[in-house]
Amino acid sequence: MNTTDTNYGVCRLSLVALRAEPSHTAEQTSQLLFGEHYEVVEVSPDNKWLRIRNYFDRVEGWLDTRQHHPITREHFDYINGANFKITTDITSSILYNKSPLQILLGSIIPISGAELFKMEEQFAFNGESKNLGQKRDVEFLKTIALKYVNAPFLPGGRSPFGIDASGLTQMVFKICGYTLNRTTAAQQDNGRLVKTFDDVAAGDLVFFTNLKDKHLYTGILLAEDKVIHVDEKVRIDHFDEDGILNADTRVYTHSVTQARRILLPE
Repeated sequence: MNTTDTNYGVCRLSLVALRAEPSHTAEQTSQLLFGEHYEVVEVSPDNKWLRIRNYFDRVEGWLDTRQHHPITREHFDYINGANFKITTDITSSILYNKSPLQILLGSIIPISGAELFKMEEQFAFNGESKNLGQKRDVEFLKTIALKYVNAPFLPGGRSPFGIDASGLTQMVFKICGYTLNRTTAAQQDNGRLVKTFDDVAAGDLVFFTNLKDKHLYTGILLAEDKVIHVDEKVRIDHFDEDGILNADTRVYTHSVTQARRILLPE
């Protein structure tokens, strides 16, 4: 493998796993969706794996070289400043180089107006999308969040067919035009702190401690008394100052630690 061709890349598959180690048996730490671009920071000794850094959230992980689509530094820099489209359907179909490909909610379509991302790559897409950089309001955020309901819990997941707590919050806000860090702990640095419980509002990012394992989790308020979060699956439960009340068991499962305001004032 020619390592000079591996400095930068873009995902040209529906969904690709990033691993903690250069092995298919290693833990999945995150995922790339179609259209996300990245920088290569290391090549494994056997040239079968690349440690990459996702440009969007700076998360690093190991990518199988067979799933790597190389691009030039010039191309990489162009993507950084381009206002492409982000998909808003759970699944969409595109024609990529005359071959059909199913892509998932939150994928990046490299079309800006009538301008193609790369002339030798041919795209045809007519699904629902919005401009990547366009910031949307709380009602749009709710609509997007609800599309993930019942998605199964998957460590490192970022798709409607498998997702983790911080993956859910990151992807919902990304589609709405906002950037969140990848992990729950790091998302505590995003936005601004909501100082009192009386000030929380729909669209706020909320953090909880699970009463069983004491781990930190995150979710999004859909209303002052409703939260969408991941607990074995993406679900909607009751929320109050005591925490999350499971809608099925009527038992509190999480206690509140803080809330953060991400959406800009309208």
